[in-house]
Amino acid sequence: MVNHQHLYKAGEHGYHTFRIPSLLVTHEGTVLAFSEARKNGAGDAGKIDIVLRRSTDNGHTWEPMQFIAADGNNTIGNPCPVQDRETGTIWLLLNRNAEDGHEHDILAGKKSRDVLIMKSDDDGLTWSDMRDISQDVKRPEWTWYAAGPCHAVQLQSGRLLVPCNHAVLNPETGTSGPYTAHVIYSDDHGATWQIGGIVGENTNECTLAEMPDGAIYMNMRSYHGYNRRAIAWSHDGGMTWSDITLDEALVEPICQGSVLADGQGSILFSNPSSVKRNNMTVKASRDGGHTWTVEKVIHEGPSAYSDLAITRDGNVLCLYENGEEKSYERISLASFSRS
Repeated sequence: MVNHQHLYKAGEHGYHTFRIPSLLVTHEGTVLAFSEARKNGAGDAGKIDIVLRRSTDNGHTWEPMQFIAADGNNTIGNPCPVQDRETGTIWLLLNRNAEDGHEHDILAGKKSRDVLIMKSDDDGLTWSDMRDISQDVKRPEWTWYAAGPCHAVQLQSGRLLVPCNHAVLNPETGTSGPYTAHVIYSDDHGATWQIGGIVGENTNECTLAEMPDGAIYMNMRSYHGYNRRAIAWSHDGGMTWSDITLDEALVEPICQGSVLADGQGSILFSNPSSVKRNNMTVKASRDGGHTWTVEKVIHEGPSAYSDLAITRDGNVLCLYENGEEKSYERISLASFSRS
């Protein structure tokens, strides 16, 4: 049985649309459900703020929506949270562009895109100001830049590892080349951040899971033309990555997805399992991503971006965009037991 709660609905709180869900269960067991709040339309530019809802009872009930990041009429987006298990600090990676910073202008080098970070030391109750780390994690020739969007990970080594993607400007043509996935990392509990390994081209929004043996699995939105997820592996903490392969079992409509190591040796994966943005599904692999089985079909109708987490009592959570007619009518939380 799958339980559903609608956490964000289009038109509420004076916002046109809520998009780009991100999910984190803290070490205290608090569930944090992040979203972009898009003020005047469903598009990716314009006034966009970051909002959060908290649950302290494994997702059964929820505190009211709180506003945690805004920059006037500009865009703040792509929430990507991770918690440091040693310090308890929750880090939230974000991106910023001007109100009129449309993606095609950013790719042409006419508008800029920044990388920001903020933190919470009280389980998401309060948040610091945003800090710009672009000079540390974005090369000068990179135009487009996006974190996640989904949760990031902390490796067994303590490294904080964030999935990102970028595009490189060709000054001769005035356009950017293909999207390319990469990671950024911190080895000092979030004090400083560096660029890690860069993956192959034609990959975009990506998501990470660490295996029990320390191998890191990256699952990516793919522009290779086959409607299959792109996969790469790292065996050195994300500094280098294998060649890309396409997973025939993971059908996609060219859309974001999420992976999660479940702590029991398996990987969970959520996405619209279709060549169109519908049929939100959670799958599981018990052999390191080699084969997959369907755990739950969450929503057969329109659906798009999602993120995964596991509560302290063992239930799987999937925070996902969906609707009856369109994918962006609401962001809902699906929860189910794996037993």
